Amino acid sequence: MMRKTCCILLLIICLTFPLCPVLKSQELTAKEILEKVNSLLNAPQDQKLTLKLVLIDKNGQEETRELIMMQKGKDLRMGKFLSPASQRGIGFLSLPNDVFYVYMPAFKKTQRIATRQKSGKFAGTDFSYQDLGTQQYDEKWSSRLVRAENEQYVLELQAAKGNDTGYSQLILWVSTENFYPLKIEFYDQHNKLCKVLTNHKIQKIAGYLVAQEMEMVDVIKNHKTKMFLEEVEFDTGLSDESFTERYLSR
Repeated sequence: MMRKTCCILLLIICLTFPLCPVLKSQELTAKEILEKVNSLLNAPQDQKLTLKLVLIDKNGQEETRELIMMQKGKDLRMGKFLSPASQRGIGFLSLPNDVFYVYMPAFKKTQRIATRQKSGKFAGTDFSYQDLGTQQYDEKWSSRLVRAENEQYVLELQAAKGNDTGYSQLILWVSTENFYPLKIEFYDQHNKLCKVLTNHKIQKIAGYLVAQEMEMVDVIKNHKTKMFLEEVEFDTGLSDESFTERYLSR
């Protein structure tokens, strides 16, 4: 009788508190969480963003730039600086199969970035060429769910065989509410923490979740790049022509 009573009480507790953190964290695997992250980030058919970048060195000196970025689907992305004059026209193009181009207007030349060069910084920012390309976290990384805490999933991502991102490991914090990535720690090939990315002021715009502010910190060089969203448009029907070498060099 006592055992039966205990079983009934346990059932009542489970039914009464179905969303308790322990049970919720067990509902999804790390791979399933990453699939939801990818689906969220690539939900729009296309998107066009205008961003203000603020580069801050170790002495607190700031440099401001303006960047326009476009993406179509999950594999096409292009970005180009609008200002200042010294940076205007410098751009990048990310295509399927890890193809990446950079355009330097001073040389009027488009250059394909080799795999070994993708860990280099883009135009003095704290974002590497690889960081600026489209991301598919469930394809290039083996993952495990470390814990669920403070309404966040904490995942450890190890570089899969053939992963050429330049990182050995990522630690990823994901919102348990909407699956938006909140923070990423990047570890170099020596497994040393090298950069930290944080997303702030996440809001829904035209039905899509967007981070209003991003900050990438190079913890080794004590340098950071902040991104502020100024304008965004979704599902405007961007053509494939917008993601070509010819368009990049215009």
